[in-house]
Amino acid sequence: MTIAMSFSRWRRAASLCAVGALAALFGLSGPVDAAEATRYPLTLQNCGVPIRFDQAPKRAVSIGQSSTEILLSLGLADRIVGTAVWVGPVLKPFEAANAKIKRLADNDPSFEAVVGQAPDLVTAQFEWHVGANGSVGKREQFAGLGVPTYLSPSDCVEKDNSGSGDGVRARMFTMDLVYQEIRELAQIFDVNDRGEALVAQLRQREAAAVATVAGKAKDVPVLFWFSSKDVKGDAFVAGRNGAPAYILSTLGARNVIATNEEWPLIGWEGIAAANPAVIVIATMDRRRYAADDPAVKRAFLTSDPVASKLEAVRQNRIVLMDAQSMNPTIRTIDGIEALAAGIASFGMAR
Repeated sequence: MTIAMSFSRWRRAASLCAVGALAALFGLSGPVDAAEATRYPLTLQNCGVPIRFDQAPKRAVSIGQSSTEILLSLGLADRIVGTAVWVGPVLKPFEAANAKIKRLADNDPSFEAVVGQAPDLVTAQFEWHVGANGSVGKREQFAGLGVPTYLSPSDCVEKDNSGSGDGVRARMFTMDLVYQEIRELAQIFDVNDRGEALVAQLRQREAAAVATVAGKAKDVPVLFWFSSKDVKGDAFVAGRNGAPAYILSTLGARNVIATNEEWPLIGWEGIAAANPAVIVIATMDRRRYAADDPAVKRAFLTSDPVASKLEAVRQNRIVLMDAQSMNPTIRTIDGIEALAAGIASFGMAR
């Protein structure tokens, strides 16, 4: 046996062990097909920009909680040298690993803080952080320093981020974009088996959640309330093509908001006219806006003369959902599970 063959078999065995550990961690059942190793140099098209890797990155900075949690889910904690933009606590299985990673900022880090970590890859959840008008930096700025940037396909595929808001989608988000991100990051880091295991686990969970309501949530009108700059002012609610729309479509429920904007600001008089039967409110640790606190949202709903008359409020059909589940992330599956459980508990799926 040659040394090369011996190393190849050792590497294959190590990869299978990692996949097994990932499957056990997330409760994955059933076999996962083996994936081929990455061949370098690797070039990918990412949000219209070619990115090249001569080897697997060793020093990644992830800007956006979802980007970080995907890397952690792929078993890449030892490759992350900095994170930023956090809405809430990290997923529980990764608390210990994440605690050892440098947090550059809870919100937007500076360009200098990012490049100061000497990264060989920067990942970003949102284009407004790393994009044409990136608040952290432009892709060209990083490229000029020889640092490739990877943006989540969920935030660029058939989505226009050129305006001042959260963007406008031309087509409904689907989890396929998150699965694309998982697989591409797994390819970049040469952990393809782990990527396939993670995608399989998420698909299994989605199917199980849908089965709990078995299509019986059909046409239930739902509102997703993320936050508000002013508690008594207009609310940031989910438009018809974002992650909440996907959650609703999988369960057969419907969104009471019809705009293509990702998170339009809507007045409560307009919401009252739609009269949702269920209201989903975001929970988060972030306190950027007045209504970030879910307790503040609940107090408003029961005290405001308009909101308190909504069917969902009168019947106490309120579902608490982690804010990250309302964004296109691996936690969107958590959102499907939470809403399915809520609708079932309200006796609406019978």
